[in-house]
Amino acid sequence: MASFLSKLFGFSGGSKEDANASGGGKTEAYADCMIRATPKREGTQFRLAGSVEKDVDGVTRVRTFIRADLFSSEQDVIEATLRKGRQIIDQNGPSLFADEAVSRQV
Repeated sequence: MASFLSKLFGFSGGSKEDANASGGGKTEAYADCMIRATPKREGTQFRLAGSVEKDVDGVTRVRTFIRADLFSSEQDVIEATLRKGRQIIDQNGPSLFADEAVSRQV
């Protein structure tokens, strides 16, 4: 009974990593880049999070982003993340990957 109640109220005893990671995600090719939606579960909601990746001279460069937006539907957050990734690429253009950093936040 206690096991049932703990699962019902979100006290599964799993690791913090398990609690933050959602089961879903999606990848989309856009403008020579790959956009990865990696929403983060926060209780019963999902936080918008993802990355934009591009191969530059044989090195995969990654630009990660996390936003304050929360969604109740995992499908909605995935769609919004892909939209945000396209927006980041369109607004930054070539300067998004112009620095030498292999990975950074945007």
